[in-house]
Amino acid sequence: MADLPECPSMSDGLLPAELYAWMVMLASTNAAEQELHSVVKERLGVSHDEFLILCLLAGQADTGLRMTRIAELLGRPKTRLTYQIACLQHAGLITRKSVCGDKRGVEVALTDKARQQLKEGSEVLAATVKQAIARFMGPEQRAAMCALMPEVASGVASDAADDAVEASVAE
Repeated sequence: MADLPECPSMSDGLLPAELYAWMVMLASTNAAEQELHSVVKERLGVSHDEFLILCLLAGQADTGLRMTRIAELLGRPKTRLTYQIACLQHAGLITRKSVCGDKRGVEVALTDKARQQLKEGSEVLAATVKQAIARFMGPEQRAAMCALMPEVASGVASDAADDAVEASVAE
């Protein structure tokens, strides 16, 4: 793997810094996604796509999400989502219920079993993401990513990264 500059703005290539930064971010997230495939299957017994659904639901505390909203957030057709939801329900990881007042609407939520599995596997999954991103990004890039996703670089966003993001937003 080629050495990457520590910061996208340091690129002296043909691409503007923003495009180069975007490409580095895509490369690192794609690497993390590829590594997560096997770890998710091993730890949770679900596909990566099903894992993404579980992650969306995990962010909902004790409530669920409508299937249409999940399809929108993941950018996938509802027909494909229906199959994945059925697999997760069969595995005992989600519940499905009709939305009150809308007989066409279906809301899904995590079961206690899913919450427990996510809790038990989250540290290994987070470490997998962190390692994949670290291979593609230098310290300054990780600090910038950390400002967007606080747990990626070290568990807590650095004040310097926060200040840099706030300064760039203010400009």
